[in-house]
Amino acid sequence: MKFVFLSGGLIGFLIAGIAGLAADRAFDHVLLDAALGCLAGALLFQWFWSIFVRGFRETYLARHHAPPAPPPAPAPAPAAARPAKS
Repeated sequence: MKFVFLSGGLIGFLIAGIAGLAADRAFDHVLLDAALGCLAGALLFQWFWSIFVRGFRETYLARHHAPPAPPPAPAPAPAAARPAKS
C-alpha cells in the first residue's frame, strides 16, 4: 500500500510539474502545483488500489466458494462413413 501511495505521489508530482513547466509558469507556482498534484495523485492511486484489491478479493472468494462446474457432456460419436457410390 505504501508503494502505491508513493508511486501515485511521484506520478502526480511529475505530471503537474511538467505541465507547469510546459505552460511557462513561474517556478514557485510550478512547485506549488506539483505539490498539490503529488497529494492528489497519491490519494487517487490509493483509492484505485483499494477498489482493485476489493474486486480481486470478491472474485477470489466467489470462485473459491462456488460449487464445482459439472463435467462437460460427452461429444456424440461420429457417424459411420458410408462407402462412396461409384
